[in-house]
Amino acid sequence: MKGIEIGIYSLADMGPDPLTVKTISPKQRLEEIIQAGKLADEAGLDIFGVGEHHRLDYAVSSPAVVLAAIARETKNIRLTSTTSVLSTLDPVRLYEDFATLDLISDGRAEILAGRGAFIDSFPLFGYSTNDYNELFDEHMDLLLQLNKNEVVSWNGNFRPSLRNAEISPRPVQGKLPIWIGVGGTPESAVRAGRLGVGMALAILGGDPVRFKPLVDIYRQAGAAAGHAPESLNVGVTGHTYIRETAEQAKDEFFPYYANYWNYVNRQRGMGTRMSRADFEQMASPETALFVGSPQQIVDKILRQHELYGHTRFMAQVDVGGLPFHQVEKNIEMLATEVVPLLKKSLFVPGQ
Repeated sequence: MKGIEIGIYSLADMGPDPLTVKTISPKQRLEEIIQAGKLADEAGLDIFGVGEHHRLDYAVSSPAVVLAAIARETKNIRLTSTTSVLSTLDPVRLYEDFATLDLISDGRAEILAGRGAFIDSFPLFGYSTNDYNELFDEHMDLLLQLNKNEVVSWNGNFRPSLRNAEISPRPVQGKLPIWIGVGGTPESAVRAGRLGVGMALAILGGDPVRFKPLVDIYRQAGAAAGHAPESLNVGVTGHTYIRETAEQAKDEFFPYYANYWNYVNRQRGMGTRMSRADFEQMASPETALFVGSPQQIVDKILRQHELYGHTRFMAQVDVGGLPFHQVEKNIEMLATEVVPLLKKSLFVPGQ
């Protein structure tokens, strides 16, 4: 669509349904994620993402494998990680996995690299959190070189050196689109701009205006590094629940969203629980939580578009143990109600 790409993503959390107190199996969760990707493609959405975690309460540790399964069920939708935890991944393995996905999908693969919400992968793969920043910088440097060159020589501190290493296979696209996920630190925004890669903002709540400085310094850093303005793409991600009216959306989604935050807080060692009043505040018109009617969702996307000029919006539509029939409805309303309204709002005659 003109102006902005719209898609969905899943982090594959496996929280219990707060109404039935039942938790689905990892097998069912993966089947539902693959089905969601197929539905999103059939509905004409632009992009589908899957995130990486290394915990028993999440179902996906290898986004490339899951996206490859989705690639065989889809025709047009682009496929990305949301995110790949680059600090603890071998960049060569990551690149070759997504280059393979690109071949399987006929040129639809992307990598969104980030640090992740948890540190479980550090001990799992033999890294120290003391090297948190240095690992990400070094691995990103190598990943970009792999994307640029078929034969690579490289030296680093955390991985064996490469000497005229042949990097295979090469993607259909020639180069894979690479984005960096940014949660709120100026340093991450500057890095994304300096490297000339896309910046995906993870905005889970609060007033979106607080993220505008990150977008500004991203573009400033990109310009200072000599990157063309049109190559500096900004994406926005957010939790989303859409129904015909705001009250219906909030009434249906509150138990699941409260459930999601409750078990995420437990995972992080906090006992905080979300009240209905907390939720009402988080879902208010001036915030970044996309819960409401199609027009309200469009209004929030447009407000952010005025602030950031972003080219992509991705909705996380399946959090908190939400039953799949409600996820399906979410996808349907995003594609058939929100996208047409948004396209109409962003259309400029004569362009």
